[in-house]
Amino acid sequence: TYLFVYDLMQFCGHSWIFTNMIIRFMSFGKDSLADTFYSIGLVMRLCQLLSTLEILHIFIGIDKSRLFPRFLQITERIIVLFVVINSQEEVQGKNVVCILFFLWNSLDVVRYTYNMLARTGIYYLPLTWLNFSLCILLYPLSVLAKAFAICVSLPYFESFGTYSIKIPFPFAFSIYFPYVLKMYLLVLFIGMYFTIQNLFSERKAHLGTGNTKQKRS
Repeated sequence: TYLFVYDLMQFCGHSWIFTNMIIRFMSFGKDSLADTFYSIGLVMRLCQLLSTLEILHIFIGIDKSRLFPRFLQITERIIVLFVVINSQEEVQGKNVVCILFFLWNSLDVVRYTYNMLARTGIYYLPLTWLNFSLCILLYPLSVLAKAFAICVSLPYFESFGTYSIKIPFPFAFSIYFPYVLKMYLLVLFIGMYFTIQNLFSERKAHLGTGNTKQKRS
């Protein structure tokens, strides 16, 4: 019951974001892209903070998903959303933010819909296929969008010195945050390799011959 309520809350949040983005684009066209973050950023941040509970769910054993791939996906979003986008107002109006939010919510609306039904023992083959196939297509695109968002943010981190730290004497040690982000880009693509491997493994387990569950409500 707890997991069903959690998935329902996430479904409602991401459905609201997804619907809001579609309506705004249909109403205002390309002009809606620039203020996407200002319109839905708060709800997006709440949903992503709530998603950190999924790591706890796996850790204590009430969710049987693999911990490392899910940890990678969640931390990637948290870092890009809160550290990169939220901290640089100049980045928030870029089109890549709208693209990134669209990709995230496309995945999450399907995933949480599937999860909610699965908690009650209902499995629809088209939804199961979409859940375990769409992520293989959209996840690499979302990683590219994250990487592009980081690249776009680098000049602003360099100009403003956000998160760059200089420790005074006697240590004489400094952390130049743009270098940290550039190193994180490598981590992002390495993590994508492991995550995609896991996505293919999950797809094979759920859609392989004789493994797909089909039930009617």
